[in-house]
Amino acid sequence: MNLKKIAISSAVMLTAAASSFSVNAADTVRIATEGAWAPFNYIDDNGVPQGFDVDIAWALCEKMEADCKVVTQDWDGLIPGLKVRKFDAIIASMSITEERLRQVDFTDKYYSGGLRFLAPKEATFDLEKLDGKVIGAQRATLAAQYLEDNYMDRAQIKFYDTQDSVYLDLVAGRLDIVLSDELPTYDWLKTSGNGGKFEFKGNSFKKEDEIGIAVRKGDDLKEKFNKALDEIMADGTYQKINAKYFPFSIY
Repeated sequence: MNLKKIAISSAVMLTAAASSFSVNAADTVRIATEGAWAPFNYIDDNGVPQGFDVDIAWALCEKMEADCKVVTQDWDGLIPGLKVRKFDAIIASMSITEERLRQVDFTDKYYSGGLRFLAPKEATFDLEKLDGKVIGAQRATLAAQYLEDNYMDRAQIKFYDTQDSVYLDLVAGRLDIVLSDELPTYDWLKTSGNGGKFEFKGNSFKKEDEIGIAVRKGDDLKEKFNKALDEIMADGTYQKINAKYFPFSIY
């Protein structure tokens, strides 16, 4: 999970109810997601953000008794947009990394991920080498950083603005193999028309990858989100959202 062109901008408003604490009623908490990382965040046929991240956002807003607005923003613009107050929080499956912690604060994790290679079923690889192979990943992600650190001097690495573009080039045969977060790739294999032609190669790794909500440095929203996260874990809300997307716990 995970170091995105003109964003599709859409918003949904929610006036939440009942909780032990609340955000100032006069404030709207503006939450940004990417909208291109199914099943965690995507845009439905009506132009509305949906997915696991979005469901978590609404559940947290309800606990905080907050008016919330969810907007979509290209991946590369998420942290810059947060810093200039374009929005107040990022709930977009963003990995908590030391580099990002120098720019923003993160809440406690709301799920954990891992990296895994993906390739055509008939293909065989020595995953320790991949010398001369063409490997794809979404730029500015944990997968991209891992490829830069471990394969850049011996394989051809191609980075893409969106994960969908990675899949498109894999299907078209322009990539030999892909490295991505395991959970969205699991969904792609299960739900896409081309998923049946591909499979994971090797085991999941980098499982220490923790996904959190990014807020501006020193913003008290961090503690409000953390308290709300504790509440949705305790009352079963989190587990219901998890089960909507995955038949196993991703926490």
